[in-house]
Amino acid sequence: MLRLTLQGMRARWVTFTGSFVALALGVGLIAATGLALAATFQAPHRGPERFAAAPVVVRATDTLRVSTPIGERTQRLADPRAVPAEVAAELARLGRTIEDRTFPVSYASVGGGADRTDGEGVAAAGHPWSVAAATPYRLTDGRAPRTPGEVVVAVATRERDRSGGGVAVGDRVRVVTPAGADSRTVVGTVAATDFETAVFFTDAEAAQLSPRIDALVVHADAAAVRKAVRNAVRGTGSGIDVLTGDQRRRADPDPDRDSEALVSVNALLGTAAGITCFVSVFVVASTFAFAVAQRRREFGLLRTAGATARQIRRTVFAEAVLVAVPASAAGCLLGAVGAPPLAAWMVDSGVAPSWFAIGDQTWPLHTAFWTGLCVAMAGVLTSSWRAGRIKPTEALREAALDNGTMPPSRWLLGALLLLAGLELLVWSLATDPGEALKRKTYITRPMLLIVGFALYAPVLVPPLVRLVTWLPARLAGATGLLARENAATGVRRTSAVAAPVLITVALAASLLGTTATINEAKATEAATQTTADYVVAAPGEKGGLPAPFVTRAQSIPGAAVSASRSTAVTVLEEGVALVRSEARAVDPAALAAVSRLPVASGRVADLDDGGIVVNEEWLTRTVGQRVRVWLGDGREVTLRIVAVLRTGTGGNGVYVTPRNAPGAPVDRVDVAVRDGADATAVGAALREAGAASRTTVLTKDEWLARSHPRSSESTRLGLLLILGIALLYTGIALANTLVMATSDRVGDLAVLRLTGATKPQVLRLVAAEALVVVAVGSLLGAAVAGLNLLGLRGALALLSVRSPLVAPWGGLGAMVAASAVLAVVAAVVPALTALRTRPVEHAGTRE
Repeated sequence: MLRLTLQGMRARWVTFTGSFVALALGVGLIAATGLALAATFQAPHRGPERFAAAPVVVRATDTLRVSTPIGERTQRLADPRAVPAEVAAELARLGRTIEDRTFPVSYASVGGGADRTDGEGVAAAGHPWSVAAATPYRLTDGRAPRTPGEVVVAVATRERDRSGGGVAVGDRVRVVTPAGADSRTVVGTVAATDFETAVFFTDAEAAQLSPRIDALVVHADAAAVRKAVRNAVRGTGSGIDVLTGDQRRRADPDPDRDSEALVSVNALLGTAAGITCFVSVFVVASTFAFAVAQRRREFGLLRTAGATARQIRRTVFAEAVLVAVPASAAGCLLGAVGAPPLAAWMVDSGVAPSWFAIGDQTWPLHTAFWTGLCVAMAGVLTSSWRAGRIKPTEALREAALDNGTMPPSRWLLGALLLLAGLELLVWSLATDPGEALKRKTYITRPMLLIVGFALYAPVLVPPLVRLVTWLPARLAGATGLLARENAATGVRRTSAVAAPVLITVALAASLLGTTATINEAKATEAATQTTADYVVAAPGEKGGLPAPFVTRAQSIPGAAVSASRSTAVTVLEEGVALVRSEARAVDPAALAAVSRLPVASGRVADLDDGGIVVNEEWLTRTVGQRVRVWLGDGREVTLRIVAVLRTGTGGNGVYVTPRNAPGAPVDRVDVAVRDGADATAVGAALREAGAASRTTVLTKDEWLARSHPRSSESTRLGLLLILGIALLYTGIALANTLVMATSDRVGDLAVLRLTGATKPQVLRLVAAEALVVVAVGSLLGAAVAGLNLLGLRGALALLSVRSPLVAPWGGLGAMVAASAVLAVVAAVVPALTALRTRPVEHAGTRE
């Protein structure tokens, strides 16, 4: 039997080569994305960076710790407190101390000898010069600042060349600080680091700009420091950390940036790996099943020669193993070779941090190998069972018509998958419409529908073929009619070729359409809720607006001004889960003049120092109830719910008063022109205030364009990675399946030639059939995407967000056009090769 199997594989080398290629590429993609995913599980170990030369660092804790019945739960604080003055005084008795202050600044070179800067400036962190001794910063040129108005700037080596646009000693720079904007002289430079861009001031000026002490460098014994801290804070409730050794990294700027960067990369690669695995399994199973279905007459001959059904099944399985084992091994090799370039592209495009690289993990290769082998076996399982049931009379069939292509098991499985996909959609709409806006949901839901439609392809293909060929079949000539009949009767062939197109169109349209619709909904929601005419936001995530600008804006006649702060509150839900919610600290009266919030119950105007505005996602959300929360600085308070906002697209956060966000700077100012006021005068006064402090003033439309782009760069690159990997494979699979299908029809093509068809006519027929199959696959994919987008539209309606669906016509058209070109080429080339042989030599060839 093994000898017969090998002889059959040699005779049908095109079919088995196609199966080998499909499986090898599928395993390769799984291995490559798996290796990249494995590299995200652990961030590299880093020691202290900013305070590497400090013996002991003392600072207020930045972590909230809450005991629960299942253990301690932690959450990062949004606005950690300052080091109390009494603690600083107590530690000063132990030895020399250095007070560190960190505050947002930006700077730009002064051009033309006037107070004009080039660009919006470089975002940086301000510090007192004395703390530089405890950090890696050392003067590379110039001297330390001695008087107010002098600064030392961190610059990269290449920036010290004036021709490169950097700053150098002696330059005048325009520096924006919390106190406003002013021109200063660069008296020294230090080498730049990768954890922050620093600007150093004199100690006195830094204390004036930022009075709070963010950290203390203490030159004393660590045990004595801890004892002094305990004595100083006893009974105050203040949390103070004493950091030594590797613990000093906790005082670095954004110490968790490596692990946080890997979280987004992990999510992206996890999604890519999931889609890649799904696409690979789908295509490989379809290809192997088609390869078995092509051999019905061959199995009928074997049955006529006396082979039992069990022997036929063993033959099919033996062939699958002989193809799957080397193909899976080759795929693992391809994955190991392809993973490093994938990681390099992610680094170069900014998707992954600069240090990201493939590690030495091998489990993704083992997983990919056995996945490929199992998928190949699964792909031939049903087909082998059907092959064993083929009757000897099948060898006598002359027609290529597919009969009985939908067994009861396929009907049942397809129905279950379609019902599961639709039930999940209805269930999410009924229980949690916001779930439909989450990436995991709108990526996984189409998969069930894709498989369901693919299982029903034998039933759906004939009517769809007649639909897309209705007009061509009625045109002059036989090409349209023959294309219709060939595609409609060869259901297995048409279904196998349409499968890659179905998954391509369904995934592309679902992902692109969903992300575009969600982005549009968020922009629409922001435009509806913001009634201000101007919006001024601080650059960066932790920046603040200069106090002189805020004061000046609030004094503009005819302007309603709301100055707000970013903060966060944390709540313990169900006694075990610490849930952090982003919040804004606002004056309720000022907020009402510049916004229109989607209030579900209560009144935002009732907000006071003892109140809080929550949204419908909170577990406790009844107006009048009291809820225990931890504020941004870690203080525990109990606040009264005064209003509940609708969930919306997820951007409707929490509101508290400024008293409940004491450490947060003003980072946004909304300005509305009052009724009867001169809008031109208000705008001019606001821009003049912005120019004086180097603060960018935007109109509402400009702010919406900047803060709510139709697609961010990271989202675009993420979709490019996810779709690029999947669609590249489906494109290759489409070409591969068409080559298999066309090469198996040399007898049909020869008969056409013998009946009088010319070579161009035969090639046009083959191309027309390929286009018909692409159209069928596109319609099935569009149906899946349409159901997915309609579910999203229903979710937005239930969330009270009125936003239109955004169909990705451009991207979808490009996908269909590329599939059509690829299909035509993959069908015509093997047909052209077959037509080079005299038709009489192929006329008796079986399919």
